[in-house]
Amino acid sequence: MSLRIHNSLTRQLETFQPIEAGHVRMYVCGMTIYDLCHMGHARMMMAFDVVYRWLQASGYRVTYVRNITDIDDKIIRRAVERGMPIRALTDEMIAAMRQDIGAIGIAAPTHEPRATDYVPQMLSLIGTLESRGLAYRSINGDVNFAVRKFPGYGKLSGKSLDELRAGERVAVTDGSKDDPLDFVLWKAAKTDEPADAKFPGPYGAGRPGWHIECSAMSCALLGEHFDIHGGGMDLQFPHHENEIAQSEGATGRPFVNYWLHNGFLNVDNEKMSKSLGNFFTIRDVLKRFDGETLRFFMLRTHYRSPFNFSDVHLEDARVALRRLYTALDAVNPGPAQAAAPDWNQPQATAFRAAMDDDFNTPAALAVLFEVASEVNRSRSSDAASLLRALGGTLGILQQAPRAYLQAGAGLDEAGIQALIEARAAAKAARDFAEADRIRRELADQGIELKDTPQGTTWVRA
Repeated sequence: MSLRIHNSLTRQLETFQPIEAGHVRMYVCGMTIYDLCHMGHARMMMAFDVVYRWLQASGYRVTYVRNITDIDDKIIRRAVERGMPIRALTDEMIAAMRQDIGAIGIAAPTHEPRATDYVPQMLSLIGTLESRGLAYRSINGDVNFAVRKFPGYGKLSGKSLDELRAGERVAVTDGSKDDPLDFVLWKAAKTDEPADAKFPGPYGAGRPGWHIECSAMSCALLGEHFDIHGGGMDLQFPHHENEIAQSEGATGRPFVNYWLHNGFLNVDNEKMSKSLGNFFTIRDVLKRFDGETLRFFMLRTHYRSPFNFSDVHLEDARVALRRLYTALDAVNPGPAQAAAPDWNQPQATAFRAAMDDDFNTPAALAVLFEVASEVNRSRSSDAASLLRALGGTLGILQQAPRAYLQAGAGLDEAGIQALIEARAAAKAARDFAEADRIRRELADQGIELKDTPQGTTWVRA
């Protein structure tokens, strides 16, 4: 079975065929970096981390670009509020982002360009659009894209210009645009903006508009025509629609073959919002749940489906993940290895079929539980190795099972071991009441004892 991807551009499932055999070029819209990343950001980055990992597991060489927007109104405003240079703020927030997403196993992309490092390329692209009659200078000094002069506008969102014009997301023009649908490519500097928010250019001091950033960076790092472009569903219009218009308008070539969009995140079935008091940063969640549990939790929902975040679902994910690690612990398959699964095994074949069906992680996880059941029945080291190898393609089950199951215990290991020895001494003295009391004391602190012919071991309950 070949990999099939749901293409937002055609609205159908398509067999994936890269432009260059064996090599996939992928661009994903990353963070506008002025604050800590929240769970919506985690949802998006997890979706495309899965795509990245599965493409690699499928034998492709992948050039993955995930950009950083490090200049915009919110960034400028936050830097002014904190009384610090823009670069210092964005450096701080980028470091925080990498720490937080690293905790949930998000792999680093091949390239992570910052918008401010690509301003010359953006200005060049704007100049090309102007020379082709697709961009114009406005009365306030901005440079805008003339949407109605690009014939294919609306093909990604599936809406006509008139439908888009009537939409609520199009602001009423203040005279700086020829048409309300037009969007800004270069924003003229304002007198009250700090000096480090202004860049020199042929249109006067200013800074790039948000949409032009991604066209310039993707073109510079992946070429004018590449395989996959991804991002949140909220970016489909207007951001990605505008990217297509300005990129294809400038080059006269197709921009991207496959567009992928992940579903929205809800919190207890409501949209996440600071005003509703249900807003969570990744860092907030990691104070209560370990990073692998959070990752596993997100894998349980297909990337295109709405993702419902709740503590109840997270707790359920923690229990389910521990079931997989408990199966591994019973066999102790040894250190995680980088070796690929044997794809000829029936369960590996079923796993691959799930992932080749538009990255269907819920179906793939169901296969993992089937393998775990086999491990529990047969104590087969081969089955345990397969479970770990398949999990590795999703970025899970790579920790030492016992270390994972014991992590987070209230007592330190020496204290737990001392109580286990005291319990053993009590049992040897036939003081079963004391032995039971020690077991209860450990259970109250989240420690579950397991008595085996080889001795007593423990895991976090």
